Amino acid sequence: MPPPATSASEDSPLYPGWRVVLAAHFGAMVSFGSLLVFTFGVFLKPLTAEFGWSREEVSRAFAIAAMTVAAVSPFLGRALDRWGPRPIVIPCFALFGTAVLSLSRLSGPLWELYAAFFVIGLAGNGTTQMGYGGAVAGWFTARRGLALACVMAGVGIGSIVHPILAERCIAAFGWRTAYLILGAMVLLSGIPLTAAWVRRSGESGNNPLAESGSTIRGALGHRAFWVLVAVLFVSSIAANGTLTHMAAHLSDRGMTASQAALATGVLGGANLAGRLLTGWLLDRFFGPRLSFWLLAVMAAGFAALALARSLPVAMIAAVLIGLGLGGEADVTPYLLSRYFGLASFSTLYGITWTFYALAGAVGPVLFGRVFDTSGSYDAVLRLSQALAIIAAILMLAMPRYPRASV
Repeated sequence: MPPPATSASEDSPLYPGWRVVLAAHFGAMVSFGSLLVFTFGVFLKPLTAEFGWSREEVSRAFAIAAMTVAAVSPFLGRALDRWGPRPIVIPCFALFGTAVLSLSRLSGPLWELYAAFFVIGLAGNGTTQMGYGGAVAGWFTARRGLALACVMAGVGIGSIVHPILAERCIAAFGWRTAYLILGAMVLLSGIPLTAAWVRRSGESGNNPLAESGSTIRGALGHRAFWVLVAVLFVSSIAANGTLTHMAAHLSDRGMTASQAALATGVLGGANLAGRLLTGWLLDRFFGPRLSFWLLAVMAAGFAALALARSLPVAMIAAVLIGLGLGGEADVTPYLLSRYFGLASFSTLYGITWTFYALAGAVGPVLFGRVFDTSGSYDAVLRLSQALAIIAAILMLAMPRYPRASV
């Protein structure tokens, strides 16, 4: 069994924990949180044009996936804590990739779309950073923020590449072939490195809460956990609603499909930069205070997107949203490990994902309904701005790290 991580060993590129990080990075790059979330909006108009569905009807598919993620995440987290990542992550990738491939065979009934997204939701969260976070965190102490950020950077790179790739594949080959290509990427990229390199270090996290150890009950009774859940819930409505409809919104404002995909790709680039920068900052500054500023930046991005009628303004909005969103994604697993240790890390992460996903189901449907009834996203983008500001203020209620934080 590998020894516990030390500050000196973590600085070496030969330290075995970095190999785990590398595999997790490439897995996260083709995960549910990267490949599906950031391409959903690109397929929105092609699907409505092909089958005559409304935007709200298509958005319900994302909501179904999000609701399913919400239902299964605590159980996935518990399984990850008990059996480790490989027995869970590899089957999840196989099921997720197959479901994405199946989208190329849609024939018209809405239930086919909804069934595919239900399966995607069953497996999706096992492919994300939740599947890898506990294993990665167990290898690192002094460089934990950076290590988790490098995993999240996979999502950032995917968020740059996948929307542009999907748009170009749709333009060149049609949306069916585009789904085939994306599904093949999931299967060929997500499984091999996970099987070869992802291992737990065997490090057993000591709970920073003296009265409760690392028990789930102890964490659920702590204020920090529920503040974090509240932040995730309100910010998820805003973020997921915006991401899934951003390409359609910019297209409605007169931009071409390529320009809308480019703006989404720029958001992904800023997302990547935000993740890496935040990981470096988390190892040096108090996480909740940093999160406050990230959420404030994201709120400014939503305000800019509501005003965007030209590509330059859309790019500014994309950069602000991407920086805030990318950095905020790093904060959750880091804070969970600092406040509550590692013994029940994946279970707690799964519970937070339940609330995040429930809100994520609301956001896209809300955006679709507002558009279908008013013909505009303006009102709901103003709501997103307000929700991000509320989330930022909530972060100021987080307590200091416990003295025994690992």
